Amino acid sequence: QVQLVESGGGLVQAGGSLRLSCAASGRTISSYAMGWFRQAPGKEREFVGAIGFGNTYYADSVKGRFTISRDNAKNTVYLQMNSLKPEDTAVYYCAARSGPYIYTTSTPYNYWGQGTQVTVSS
Repeated sequence: QVQLVESGGGLVQAGGSLRLSCAASGRTISSYAMGWFRQAPGKEREFVGAIGFGNTYYADSVKGRFTISRDNAKNTVYLQMNSLKPEDTAVYYCAARSGPYIYTTSTPYNYWGQGTQVTVSS
């Protein structure tokens, strides 16, 4: 079992930055692909980006603004969000799946955090 806890969310003005963290426990995440998803009110959960074993992939809506990294020694994954826009407002979730492959849909991920709220004001 992998337990995931997100942190770092908050209120930020448009154009600002936030860094979300996803701390894992129970298993080392070095053998897991890690994904970030978000869900805005009234909308379905959507893929933000993911990191495998040395590779990353991003949704078009965040490409060039968001960066995912991992620190296996700290068992933590990060989502650096720059140039934030009001449409980035959502609850952000991290997810884990054993193995190196990145998936852009939520179903393949076995473990999920509880989410952290990000609100971007205009």
